[in-house]
Amino acid sequence: MLNRRQKHILIKFFSMFSVVRGYNILIVVIAQYLASIYILGNHLPVKSVVFDLNLFMLVMASAMTIAGGYIINNFYDSEKDLINRPQKSMLDRLVSQNTKLSLYFVLNFLAVILASYVSFRAVVFFSVYIFGIWFYSHKLKKLPFVGNLTSAILTITPFFIIFIYYKNFEHVIFVHAMFLFLMISMRELTKDLENIKGDMAQGYKTIPIVYGEKASKVMLTILCVLTVIPAYLLIDKFHVGKMSYFFYASIFLLVVFQFLLWKSNSKLQYLILHNILKFIILAGVFSIPLIDISLVLNKITLMR
Repeated sequence: MLNRRQKHILIKFFSMFSVVRGYNILIVVIAQYLASIYILGNHLPVKSVVFDLNLFMLVMASAMTIAGGYIINNFYDSEKDLINRPQKSMLDRLVSQNTKLSLYFVLNFLAVILASYVSFRAVVFFSVYIFGIWFYSHKLKKLPFVGNLTSAILTITPFFIIFIYYKNFEHVIFVHAMFLFLMISMRELTKDLENIKGDMAQGYKTIPIVYGEKASKVMLTILCVLTVIPAYLLIDKFHVGKMSYFFYASIFLLVVFQFLLWKSNSKLQYLILHNILKFIILAGVFSIPLIDISLVLNKITLMR
């Protein structure tokens, strides 16, 4: 049995884990490594990718920067989250704002230190990334279009640093990036529909608040159609192996999404739509090794 002090520490840990959304950071780390092994650095032996210390430093710097981003976002959104996510907000509030801010500065400092191991350009990159996340949380997220666009860009930025590191400019990488960017843009707009009540109470000028739910649904429909284009290109024009099944499934789920979208008008219904998009993104991460099944088996053999 845990004593009172141990229980207190455990509760604080889960509270901070909720604030920094540790589960999301873990997925990003996995996605960065899978993208490095199977897409960006697919011309290199698996050991040289997995055990590349520079890559490890970039991935860890990304994880710390993202964690810091969640903290500062939680700091500015604390009142809004009480309305939109009351249960999560109560858990998050078990850690004081001073503690959160202290950890925010520590994480960003460590991110820059880790980046300095790789190069000065990496330091500049993460410094700009950290500022961008803060400026988005403080100002830009309250603006229609600009907030959504910035959020989508900041979300895919951790993959951009890996892209720069490997200097792989194959066309298929840009098509993958476009699919991910459009999926994230759809998720952000759906999240705005889900959080209308809290955003309105805090004076946020999101797309659903400024232009209405119907206009937001039209924009989501346009984004959905645009998302099908890179999915089709990856199936028909590029070699993605068995991952093509993921893109077929994604197109099917996007059709389901559209059908449900125009029938939705409540927070719960928008939450379901949000989860559909999150599932597609998550499934996409774990589908990356399907690009070449034989390559997966060979890489497992080489690592033994």
